[in-house]
Amino acid sequence: MARRRQLAIAVVAALLFVGLVALGTWQVQRRAWKLDLIARVEQRVHSPPAAAPGADAWARIGAATDEYRRVWASGTYLRDADTFVQAVTERGAGFWVLTPLRLADGSVLLVNRGFVPPEARNRLARVDGPATVTGLLRISEPDGGFLRKNDASADRWYSRDVRAIAAARGLKQVAPYFVDADAAPASTDPNAVVPFGGLTVVAFHNSHLVYAITWYTLALMVAAAAWRFMREAPRDQPE
Repeated sequence: MARRRQLAIAVVAALLFVGLVALGTWQVQRRAWKLDLIARVEQRVHSPPAAAPGADAWARIGAATDEYRRVWASGTYLRDADTFVQAVTERGAGFWVLTPLRLADGSVLLVNRGFVPPEARNRLARVDGPATVTGLLRISEPDGGFLRKNDASADRWYSRDVRAIAAARGLKQVAPYFVDADAAPASTDPNAVVPFGGLTVVAFHNSHLVYAITWYTLALMVAAAAWRFMREAPRDQPE
């Protein structure tokens, strides 16, 4: 019986060792992927702006290939169609101001004009006439924020959900992404507040090396414990 028990423990230890090593190796691979993603995003952020993707390219837009690309677009803002999305930034708590921009081909692009504190929500600078926007392409944020769902009927927004905002505002032919606008010039109206643009935080959580070391360390601990057990276990016992 003792020998069978030793064999069973050895098999379990071997399976645990192999599983932990596999997890560590997976984290090493994830780290390589994350570092490559960070390098690609850094290149996009610092590249010259290109025209925002048109309707013929919308179906191919994805986070891996397009998010944080620098883009520009020209059109006319749709007045009185602002959407305020709750936000927390380096300037404190407040709102992102998303305003539809009607492009020359009739399509609509949601532009995050920037951040405003709660007390400035009703003192925004008007956006009239043709405008050209430069900023970072961002992927839609469906459903809502952490533990909070968007409530279109109450006009409460916790994430920049392009499709839901477009439906709530009755907009058609809307791009499936939005643009975080760069900082805009100050308003000529001393009583008006221009949303603070250019506050996009480009950061990626990258703890894969720590995770890999943890899994590999656990694998070594399992191997050491199994070796010690097998070494100290009685060799010959009557069954």
